[in-house]
Amino acid sequence: MEELAQVAVVEDDPTIRTILEMALAGAGFRHVRSFARGDEGLSGIRRMRPDIILLDVMLPGVDGFTVAERVRADPSLSATRILMITARAEPDDIVRGLDAGADDYVTKPFDRKVLLARIRALLRRGSAATKEPFDGLVVDEEAHAAVLDGEDLKLAPGEFKILALLVENRGRVLARQRILDAVLSDDRAVTERTVDVQIANLRRKLGDWSGHIETIRGVGYRVKGER
Repeated sequence: MEELAQVAVVEDDPTIRTILEMALAGAGFRHVRSFARGDEGLSGIRRMRPDIILLDVMLPGVDGFTVAERVRADPSLSATRILMITARAEPDDIVRGLDAGADDYVTKPFDRKVLLARIRALLRRGSAATKEPFDGLVVDEEAHAAVLDGEDLKLAPGEFKILALLVENRGRVLARQRILDAVLSDDRAVTERTVDVQIANLRRKLGDWSGHIETIRGVGYRVKGER
């Protein structure tokens, strides 16, 4: 896993950046790119589409919270994991980081072994492909197929994209706007109501399995259950 994983490091402190690079190299990670500014990191992340981002909060150009929010708003980065690494350890900062889209949060100074364990845990979570069965449902993004109890659900493209996104992020609440941004083309005149209609269609086709899809009133949707 380590040899194949793409890692982006966004850290302005050159000493810490070097420590991270050495720790990753020593653990077998071969595809690591580093950035010293938030804006440069965001541009690089969009180009490389990494499996995981090690992200500082206090960055020049664009801060880490904003980087995380923009990554989460980019449909091409929906599977990318974000691990925030920062000296800001107050509960409000941690909550803000998680709300911005971080999957985990490590405070400085950090233990290398613990950090690497956190990275591997996030990669295992991210690499658990949606085509792994989940209560009888298999979502295979490569084949663009959703199969429930052995039967093809014959989903429309938008329905399939929404289901794949929800299953990939199961256990996490996804706002309607995030779902909309992630699965619908920019050239379509759509609103958040479109997501509700697609969800209703999905529930009808999923039958009893639709009980896994939970409506979070005033926010959006999630598929219940941890990865």
